[in-house]
Amino acid sequence: MTWLDDVKWDENGLVPVIAQEDSTGDVLMFAWMNREALARTAETGEAVYWSRSRKRLWHKGEESGHTQQVHAIRMDCDNDVVLLRVTQKGHEPGIACHTGRHSCFFQKYDNGAWVTVEPVLKDPKSIYS
Repeated sequence: MTWLDDVKWDENGLVPVIAQEDSTGDVLMFAWMNREALARTAETGEAVYWSRSRKRLWHKGEESGHTQQVHAIRMDCDNDVVLLRVTQKGHEPGIACHTGRHSCFFQKYDNGAWVTVEPVLKDPKSIYS
């Protein structure tokens, strides 16, 4: 898989990944991938990440059911960031964040403070048991 050799992996063998909603352009989340996660994502068409806290592969939605169908895998000009164009599955609208929100980027800087600008779509306690 020589295409994986083109990725500039960091000293831990990881590359940063941005997941973007294909239909809206919304940035849903940021995560990490290692070689195996990126290869599995390409093979299966569903997002698989490397969880630094769990220290293992993490198939997005394995606990919540909120998987990500991958439409395109792109890489930036420096070959050190991956962009996934996805459809967020499992809830309408899609929930990408463990807080029950559509996007992990639900806080906005406003005049010296972070303000929550996106609602909780589903109580996380009902998602994760």
